[in-house]
Amino acid sequence: MEAVIAVFALLFVLFLVLGAYATVKVIGAAKRGVDRTIDQARRTVEDHTLRAKSFVQQGPTAEVAALRLKLRTSMRATQDALHAGARDDQSLKESLDLFRRLSVHGHELDGELKRLECEPDRATLAQRLPDLRARTERITQSADSLRWAARDRAHRFAADDLDTLSAQIDVEAGALRHWTKEEPSAAPPWPDAPAGDNTTAQQTWPETPRRTEEPTRAAITPPGQRPSYPWQKKPRPESTT
Repeated sequence: MEAVIAVFALLFVLFLVLGAYATVKVIGAAKRGVDRTIDQARRTVEDHTLRAKSFVQQGPTAEVAALRLKLRTSMRATQDALHAGARDDQSLKESLDLFRRLSVHGHELDGELKRLECEPDRATLAQRLPDLRARTERITQSADSLRWAARDRAHRFAADDLDTLSAQIDVEAGALRHWTKEEPSAAPPWPDAPAGDNTTAQQTWPETPRRTEEPTRAAITPPGQRPSYPWQKKPRPESTT
């Protein structure tokens, strides 16, 4: 009896531990989902704000907002493309490492541009714009190059797979339609003779001329039918005695 109670107590404790672990996992997943949603909403609001500043404001401040929006859009698109492709192509892991190193420079530039949005000295801001513009261009070009290379690679793999699949389907379709292939037919019959002609087939080559048959001669001519000549002696009658 004590053993049965111990087993039930152990199972109860085990269920409690599993329930607590599952609860923690669910809460953690929900928290991460909420954080992702909040981050995405915050990025969306910030992007719309930058877009509005680049259109509404004028001068160096508007250009700084436009540069920041361009940088963020390019980096986010490249990040999404590389992460999506790395799930199916392990060769993109090296590209992800390069993008992380590029992201360090991107975050540094984005922070600097964000601080310059509130810069009251427009003259100093205008002097720094060429350098900010050049840095933004270099980072976005590198990000765009990685993104398009990953997309071209995925497109190439998809095209190769489609070519292989199409060839296999063509072979299978030919095997399924094997009954439609006609057997080689016999030689075509001679064309019918024209009306009024008694010949049954039209000759394409001239016939070999046949010799006129001569009357059959006997191998030995009977004596009575042999011709007589004056220089021949008359035959003697045979004696009967």
